[in-house]
Amino acid sequence: MGQQFKDIDSKELFRRYKEDPSQEVRDELFMRYLYIADILSKKYINKGIEYEDIYQVASLGLLFAVQRFDVDKGYEFSSFATPTIVGEIKKYFRDKGWTIRVPRRIQELSKKVTVARDRLYRDLNRAPTISDIAGYLGVTDEDVIEAMEASKVYSPKSLDLEIESSSDDRDVKLMDIIGEEDKVFEAINNRDFIEYMMKKLNPMEKKIIRDRFFEEKTQITVAQELDVSQMTISRLEKKILSKFREEYAKVLEV
Repeated sequence: MGQQFKDIDSKELFRRYKEDPSQEVRDELFMRYLYIADILSKKYINKGIEYEDIYQVASLGLLFAVQRFDVDKGYEFSSFATPTIVGEIKKYFRDKGWTIRVPRRIQELSKKVTVARDRLYRDLNRAPTISDIAGYLGVTDEDVIEAMEASKVYSPKSLDLEIESSSDDRDVKLMDIIGEEDKVFEAINNRDFIEYMMKKLNPMEKKIIRDRFFEEKTQITVAQELDVSQMTISRLEKKILSKFREEYAKVLEV
């Protein structure tokens, strides 16, 4: 890093860059946050493209983030940069036409996990945890997580797929029991933004978000705890996520 900037914090540098977008300040900020590109690149290794190529794309995404970031909006740079970099990486994979290669062992385990998850859901009358599935199959939690992540690559299913349920509520869909994060949460996978948005929610809305996306509870379970209908939870959940999307769109404004 440039010695002339060593005693200046990053927020101040971003303010200087906003007033006068010089190459020197941009390069200094780029070097300070290059570690983010490295961390995110490593998440995509062993998926058909060399790390060096992914790292170059991630670095380009980081450069875009530095140039677009507005420090006066009140967000941390890492919160802004992460989805920008990930977006560039995913775009690169799409443009190259590469598919992620999944080892046969993981493919086979993924099939077993799917069967076990559906069976345990019927037996337990709730969404099974990772540990539930691992114990049922006699594997580790890490094995189950790896298989579930891999299943997204080659066996996508509609979230509107209806699942047979032993409960009286017939409106049970895959989105209500799999315990996966909504796409908006994948896009904003950072603590700063989520904490900022949670402060804007009322107690009921906070409970719905915590229970659905952090505790991995089904809409039915949350509805029972709040003594409302499952459709009410579904409607409120969509409303809350819409707030998140609208606010996040403001973060990405250039």
